[in-house]
Amino acid sequence: MVSVVIPTYNASRYLDAQLRALRSQTVKDLDILIIDSSSSDETLDIAKQYSVQAVTIPKREFDHGGTRTLAGKTRSPGDILVYLTQDALPYDEKAIETLVRPLLTEQKCAAAFGRQIPYQDATPFAQHLRLFNYPPESYIRTYADRTAFGIKAAFCSNSFAAYRRDALEEVGWFTENLVLAEDMHICARMLMKGYKLRYVAEAAVYHSHNYTVAQEFKRYFDLGVFFEKERWLLEEFGRPEGEGIRFVRSELSYLGSRGLLHLLPISLMRAAAKLIGYRLGHYYKQLPGAVLKRVSMHSA
Repeated sequence: MVSVVIPTYNASRYLDAQLRALRSQTVKDLDILIIDSSSSDETLDIAKQYSVQAVTIPKREFDHGGTRTLAGKTRSPGDILVYLTQDALPYDEKAIETLVRPLLTEQKCAAAFGRQIPYQDATPFAQHLRLFNYPPESYIRTYADRTAFGIKAAFCSNSFAAYRRDALEEVGWFTENLVLAEDMHICARMLMKGYKLRYVAEAAVYHSHNYTVAQEFKRYFDLGVFFEKERWLLEEFGRPEGEGIRFVRSELSYLGSRGLLHLLPISLMRAAAKLIGYRLGHYYKQLPGAVLKRVSMHSA
């Protein structure tokens, strides 16, 4: 059985279309669970309309890793668990079937994640990010690939990812109290156990964010905090700075090729904000709590 887990908070803007798309998937008897952080909108009403199981937790108890473990471990019966974010919309009716296929057919494949296609309202920066991180070609990663790709070898996204339950159990499920990147964290541990990670470009969802410069700074500050707290990832896989340089070059080329030269200064500003945020995140222990809440995207 395949189970789908969707953490939600005030998701009414997205949920009707998402559940309609999930109900039309080619995977039959798809088990769907919503774990909701005490929404104040119509999220739970929409879930009820689609006869979807919903579990409510206090907003303050939401945890990127812990909540997904709670939902998958104790509330979802599937041998394969698909995790979606509330704003990810399946591209077609075969999205889930295509995503989980490698977990059923490929030996030692423990996790798979799909392609993310930007929404129509995505800015050029959001469009490029999706193209850079989610190319049209599929690939497989193993622990040995860290020598060529560094920490990017463990890259994954729980906006649209599937895991084998037995592999999750072997590595101890998602780690609690991570400010973000619980998906990369668990995939790194799976690779170290000899498992394979699959990117399935043929399985896709619509998903994108139009982050401002300030939001990019905060997001990369949180990423710096994550890597400072989980230093073993950098020691085991390698530092991500080289990937950042490649991204900046790719974005400048992307904008230039589309005649968007007026956006180049903003692109460089965004790159500077990311770098400063990331570097500052590594020194989070030296910052007062009031400052941390202002510079983090996850102030709680």
